[in-house]
Amino acid sequence: MGRVGVLLLNLGGPDTLEDVQPFLYNLFSDPEIIRLPFRWLQRPLAWLIAARRTKRSQENYRQIGGGSPLRQITEAQGEALRSQLKDLGENANIYIGMRYWHPFTEEALARIVQDGIQKLVILPLYPQFSISTSGSSFRLLEKIWQGNTQLQQIDYTVIPSWYKQPGYLQAMAELIAQELDQFPEPDRVHVFFSAHGVPKSYVEEAGDPYQQEIEECTELIMRTLKRPNEYTLAYQSRVGPVEWLQPYTEDAIAELGAKNIREIVVVPISFVSEHIETLQEIDIEYREIAEENGIEHFRRVPALNTHPIFIRALADLVIDALQAPNLDLAQVTQMKKKVKIYPPERWEWGITTSAEVWNGRIAMIGFIGLLVELITGHGLLHMIGILQ
Repeated sequence: MGRVGVLLLNLGGPDTLEDVQPFLYNLFSDPEIIRLPFRWLQRPLAWLIAARRTKRSQENYRQIGGGSPLRQITEAQGEALRSQLKDLGENANIYIGMRYWHPFTEEALARIVQDGIQKLVILPLYPQFSISTSGSSFRLLEKIWQGNTQLQQIDYTVIPSWYKQPGYLQAMAELIAQELDQFPEPDRVHVFFSAHGVPKSYVEEAGDPYQQEIEECTELIMRTLKRPNEYTLAYQSRVGPVEWLQPYTEDAIAELGAKNIREIVVVPISFVSEHIETLQEIDIEYREIAEENGIEHFRRVPALNTHPIFIRALADLVIDALQAPNLDLAQVTQMKKKVKIYPPERWEWGITTSAEVWNGRIAMIGFIGLLVELITGHGLLHMIGILQ
């Protein structure tokens, strides 16, 4: 088989407070995070959003120690995976490719070429597929692959999503059970799954299977848990004025409080590592919302990190991928219900879905232009005297 490598894909996060603004710029420069009809708008808008969000984001990172622990945890996961694979008789080099911060995907690929890897398994650390997570990384990989003849010599395969993997489900169930058992009456505690949200249009217009995979994953975890607890699934971390998948986490927590639910265990369903959305958003912001709505006992299930059963699950995924027929980056898009990865579809004449989508996008451009003009004090409306 030759030299084997495993490329772990993840989001990335700022290591220090000074890294926050460039990290946000990289994030919002991605057309799979903010979809615009004209590419030339992407970077100016990303700069504007990053500039406006930096101070608040820095304060959030300051609350968890001044930076994201995601890189260190992912590196620990990689080392644990390397060791587990070795115990199973498979020697493999582990590489980490972050989408928006160091070590970037490009850096990982350069090392893979340098090390002479001949067989590569591409494994996203996102259990469920989404356009904005795994899809974005796959799109970048495909672009780099097409322009690099050295990479084209590597025999590779992709694992698109793995939310049904038994070891993953078992590890999640064990962590939930441990938190439930901290309560006097474990079976009466409400289990609250909080997943990272995506814009609703990703699912309805672009065919993103994320919502379906999250819902199915939640059911599988509860089945594996084998407890009678009632549970809720909600979505967190929305950005901007567009509609995202609902219910929103803060609204669902308030509704539970109104129903006299007083004990909840929050499960970060789409995250396998501790980071800003678990340590700050859930542990601080949502805990406060829960207390304000009468929820007296709030516990949060820790992220999987280097849980032994989870690491074994990753190792099993890698070994199975090495033994199965290769799945390339182009095939992944076809498998995922023909997901419409950027660039977006063409505009069509008439009263069509495409026309409605583009009309909405054009309206969004107008709104962005107005916002920029209000901030800078310069623009067409000021020139003609409407805004003075």
